[in-house]
Amino acid sequence: MNSLHILGGSGHGKVVAEIASLLGYKQIVFVDAVWPERTENGRWPVVGKPTHDHQPMFCAVGRNDVRAELFEEFDLWDSPTLVHPSAIISPSAKIGAGSLVVAGSVINADARVGCGSILNTGCSVDHDCLLEDFVHISPGARLAGGVEVGAGSWIGIGAVVREGVRIGRNVMVAAGAAVVQDVPDAARIGGVPAKGL
Repeated sequence: MNSLHILGGSGHGKVVAEIASLLGYKQIVFVDAVWPERTENGRWPVVGKPTHDHQPMFCAVGRNDVRAELFEEFDLWDSPTLVHPSAIISPSAKIGAGSLVVAGSVINADARVGCGSILNTGCSVDHDCLLEDFVHISPGARLAGGVEVGAGSWIGIGAVVREGVRIGRNVMVAAGAAVVQDVPDAARIGGVPAKGL
């Protein structure tokens, strides 16, 4: 756990770098397509464009669809999982490769989180939830027990999802929404209770 290449030199990348530093990574650098126009991201250097030689590599791209493409392109299925030390993770929870769990998040008993997912600041994923690959749970969002979230879906900041609800793939749930019934694939929903946008 000495060095880590972070793919994507954005603000989200700085969050990833800080968590990696807290976890003991000593040599942290960014690789990004914007190099050489940009040579730093926060206090860390951007050292070049991404290549297959940059290992271990963690994808710090916020957009779910782009993150999924980069996982395939750079074969990131063995990426480290980064969990902030203040997060509370049940011993029975499972978190996939290349996922990020940010400060203050809670993942409860028997929850399953797929690869390349983001569980952002202070979110909660309750017991028996299933999150497929490349899901993003935004800051302060709350998933009650037994919720299922399909691959590529994004749950907006402060949204809440009632127990047992099934959210399809590539769904966008707006900030502050209250999701009380199942949501089909590719839907865009918001409001209280949440409806199509």
